[in-house]
Amino acid sequence: MRRFLDGMYSAAEFLAAVSLVGVLLTVLLSIFSRLLTFHISGLDAYAGYFLAAVGFFALASTLRNGEHIRVTILLNVLAKQGKRKLDIGALFAGTLIAGTLAYFSAKLAFDSYMFNDISTSNDATPLWIPQLTMAAGNILFLIAFLDTLVGRIRGESMSSNS
Repeated sequence: MRRFLDGMYSAAEFLAAVSLVGVLLTVLLSIFSRLLTFHISGLDAYAGYFLAAVGFFALASTLRNGEHIRVTILLNVLAKQGKRKLDIGALFAGTLIAGTLAYFSAKLAFDSYMFNDISTSNDATPLWIPQLTMAAGNILFLIAFLDTLVGRIRGESMSSNS
């Protein structure tokens, strides 16, 4: 199971990197098209879609690598057992928040699909397509929170913050 979950986190990291290249390519194409006096409609929107995908696909692996911002002032003054309890409480709260984000982002993508919602920019992209990256990233973020919470309850330390 550990290998499967780590593979999912790695795949999401890869998709974030590919999306970052997508941002670069759309921005460069937009710049060069202006310099060469032709216009490709929708490039700004696609750069935005790629940028959102970068952020959402990177959430899970960032959490699992212990790279999310943590306020450690209180953690540093607590004894080991108090630190563990506070970590578990924070991970539980984070899991609830991630679950809410996952649910509502998936609902948003589904509703956009059901109502045939399209982008208001020139490209008229069906919005459920870019919203899928948000939903997938948030669902993976929820899984990463659950994974980290269960590991912490079992006594594992946080990746780089213990």
